[in-house]
Amino acid sequence: MWLVAVAFVFLVVPSEALKEGECEVCVTFLDRFYKSLVEQNEKFIPDVIEEHLIKACKDVKGKENRFCYYLGATIDAATRMVKEVSKPLSNHVPINKICEKLKKLDPQICDLKYDKQVDLSTVDLKKLRVKELKKILDEWGESCKGCAEKSDFIQKITDLMPKYAPHAAKSRNEL
Repeated sequence: MWLVAVAFVFLVVPSEALKEGECEVCVTFLDRFYKSLVEQNEKFIPDVIEEHLIKACKDVKGKENRFCYYLGATIDAATRMVKEVSKPLSNHVPINKICEKLKKLDPQICDLKYDKQVDLSTVDLKKLRVKELKKILDEWGESCKGCAEKSDFIQKITDLMPKYAPHAAKSRNEL
């Protein structure tokens, strides 16, 4: 009886599998990264994967940059866990499993979530805060030098919308 109870305890250990929507940035970034390696017909050798991961991390911003920082794939990172990604990827381990392992090593990796995207085709820019307007420009890699009023930011976004969000600009013009 005692042996059955011990066996039952080991079988009822909670699963470490990711829940829906958990580790959003990790799963999305690594999935896109893996697909880019496949498209480029790269060799799945840990050193090659690590090199490409560091290159991919140079171009990202926002939450993905923070994710790369946690992995140690950025210049300013204090720790280095890149091998925890490159080795499993070289063996084609599913992305969810890699993120589960990273979560065990550093739980804050799975705390990262993408910010909600503003639907520029329907949103009333006048109702957004200046902080949100600045964020839109920042995502586009633009700034608004000399902007003092909210209306200046709105005008800048409206002017740049055909370049960065052509579908939204077109649908706004149709309204």
